[in-house]
Amino acid sequence: MAGYPGAQGHFQAGTAVVPASQVEITVSCRGLKDADVFSKSDPMCVLFTKDKRTGSYYEIGRTEMIKDTLDPDFVKKFTMQYYFEESQKLKFEIYDVDSSTSRLDAHDFLGRFEGTLGEIVGSSGGKVERPLTLQNYQKGKIIVRAEEMSNCKEIVTLQFKAIHLDKKDFFGKSDPYLVFYRANEDNSYTIVHKTEVIKNTLNPTWRPFTVHTRALCNGDYDRSIKVECYDWDSDGSHDFIGEFVTNMRELSRGPGSNNQFSPAQWPVMNPKKKAKKKKYTNSGEAILMSYKMEIQHSFLDYIQNGTEMSFTVAVDFTASNGNPSSPTSLHYLNPYGAPNQYAAAIQAVGEIIQDYDSDKLFPALGFGARMSDGSVHHEFALNFNPSNPFCQGVQGILQAYYNSLKNVQLYGPTNFAPVINHVARFAAAVQDGSNYFVLLIITDGVITDMPQTMQAIVNASGLPMSIIIVGVGEADFEAMDTLDGDEVRLSYNGKQAVRDIVQFVPFRDFLRGANSSNMQMCQAALAKEVLAEIPDQFLSYMKAHNFKPRPPANAPGPAY
Repeated sequence: MAGYPGAQGHFQAGTAVVPASQVEITVSCRGLKDADVFSKSDPMCVLFTKDKRTGSYYEIGRTEMIKDTLDPDFVKKFTMQYYFEESQKLKFEIYDVDSSTSRLDAHDFLGRFEGTLGEIVGSSGGKVERPLTLQNYQKGKIIVRAEEMSNCKEIVTLQFKAIHLDKKDFFGKSDPYLVFYRANEDNSYTIVHKTEVIKNTLNPTWRPFTVHTRALCNGDYDRSIKVECYDWDSDGSHDFIGEFVTNMRELSRGPGSNNQFSPAQWPVMNPKKKAKKKKYTNSGEAILMSYKMEIQHSFLDYIQNGTEMSFTVAVDFTASNGNPSSPTSLHYLNPYGAPNQYAAAIQAVGEIIQDYDSDKLFPALGFGARMSDGSVHHEFALNFNPSNPFCQGVQGILQAYYNSLKNVQLYGPTNFAPVINHVARFAAAVQDGSNYFVLLIITDGVITDMPQTMQAIVNASGLPMSIIIVGVGEADFEAMDTLDGDEVRLSYNGKQAVRDIVQFVPFRDFLRGANSSNMQMCQAALAKEVLAEIPDQFLSYMKAHNFKPRPPANAPGPAY
């Protein structure tokens, strides 16, 4: 875990509020079991994914069969949508093909590997090597690679102006705007972008705008782009001024000199006027003022090029949670093993994030507890080792959490600022794009130190850091919406947050839903909701600081 000593692995930043990435999965095997008596095996790989509702696996697809080999490199690829906020469980099974039937039970089973898509994409270079198992025995190994399909990552920023447009308004000039369309395969057009309206001018200059090149041309630089110019009218009956056709290849040449032979200048033509008037030349001219093309890096680009993500869990130990020995307590330790809401939230999020950490080490904190010496702590290690607060995997966090409940007194007040500032100190020490920090806070009640918490969040908003807050129980969480700046950006003493870095979700929304009888489905829905904004927040930080994906750094993280 980056940022703490003794942690050799890392949580690598994972790409979907960001659109889901499509990944291509390639499979190879080495040292397969020889199932044929007189020749080598004829292997085929079958990929399954687990349905979250039924809990059963269903088949995604199969590779080709390769004859006479124990070391196949399958040519056929699998494609899947990758979602950072979901646990996408996969099962790879290798068969020796013995006949032409599609029934798998008619072929010799050679071994399987079960894992998650997150585990694969989160590994260095998006590659894992794992043993194939057959009846608990290792029978060769499987090599799985997941690579993002990188088509159309380009975004382009364009700015246009026009000169000598036709006058359309009786008492004024024109109020022109442009509409951009992409040509489709059937010769129809799809609208892509509309500029703002410039009032009362025949020589408008529109603001620069940014679009994906896939929206304009779907990767084909010679595909037609039609641009129409209109005069805006308040009653909605906008007057057509004219149009021109270009393509990305022309646009990519950039601005040229302002003459009719320049690839960056086009006559705006009105076909009806051209047909009626012999002396008609044009209805104005459109001029490209600027062109800039960039590669928009995805979440997966950073994952597979070494950017590290550090997750910290902070648990609320205030007295409002109730006595842990009472069944009504939110910290109740059920003797029959059913998880309380704190444990369920840790499991839900932990199941996702552990896929991206090679050594599965996570720092875990508590706040609002009274220790045996009478002191109250708002920032303590759940394992009571402040110099090394790591827990081994999700089970390690749960074990430390359960142990803490037996050794501290629930007290208070509910102060968030100390744990936020704790993580912010480490985020402040690594601002070169190599690390990103996420703090998960699980709490039952209203924040006591709201001004200090607001200040801490505003100060942290410019750091490589996000905060997830899960509310458990039935408390009034209305104040949390202030921190979650989706509608209004958080500010403190006149200073506004640089970015929205907080996501708040009440667990009860999922427990009351249609899936409330199935805790696993509640947990999956919770994890999906709380993690959904992380990729977007991560990318906003990287873009704001112009950090590009890069190979892993060898330098150690900051000392704890």
